[in-house]
Amino acid sequence: MTAYAVAHMRQVKMGPQIAEYLHRIDATLEPFGGRFLMHDGDVEVVENDWPGNLIIIEFPDRQHARGWYDSPAYQAILSLRTNNSQSDVVFANGVEHPHRATDVLG
Repeated sequence: MTAYAVAHMRQVKMGPQIAEYLHRIDATLEPFGGRFLMHDGDVEVVENDWPGNLIIIEFPDRQHARGWYDSPAYQAILSLRTNNSQSDVVFANGVEHPHRATDVLG
């Protein structure tokens, strides 16, 4: 089942370290079938507040997402992001199609 790495990044300090992270991240995704679906998306806030940026990366499944995050290549650049931003990052599975809201009721 398709899985997603979703990040909410706030207080990004743009500078050489973030630039290096951005230059290097694509190569870390490729071996795991990861691809950006949204990167610094132009969000329209319709309820409450949303400070920061939204990033969504698609993977073939959660195992590939975890493999990417734990890979030596990604771990080598991770601190470039974490030292220069506040971020919440989660992995989430997609849904089987067709999916209806009531499917979560069991």
